[in-house]
Amino acid sequence: MTTPEQLADRYGRARRGALRGWWILVGMVAVAIVGIASWMVISTSAAEVDVDDLGYEVTSERAVEVSFRVTSASGTAVVCILEALDESFGVVGWEIVELPPSDSIAADHTRTIRTVDTATTGYVNSCSLR
Repeated sequence: MTTPEQLADRYGRARRGALRGWWILVGMVAVAIVGIASWMVISTSAAEVDVDDLGYEVTSERAVEVSFRVTSASGTAVVCILEALDESFGVVGWEIVELPPSDSIAADHTRTIRTVDTATTGYVNSCSLR
């Protein structure tokens, strides 16, 4: 007759204590991975800036006003690139706008872009933290 020890030796079954230690190790690694992923998501979302175009108005043949809302962490400076396009979607004017740190999270801004030809639209190309 065979004993459980003989079967374990023959088929390579691990003892219960070794399995328990293995599962504890796997659990600790999983918790560490979830913690690191959470930290990465939170740290990158805190350093983001969001911009919404509110509209534009062609004020003359050589200028267009662009209105936009910037949402970012309060107390951080933001740099935005504004563009004006003509009817064939060619860039006829652009401007880099530096916005100082603000006490509020969202702030509305209106800037005038000088153009070399008549613009048909104006918009915010991108914004980033300074």
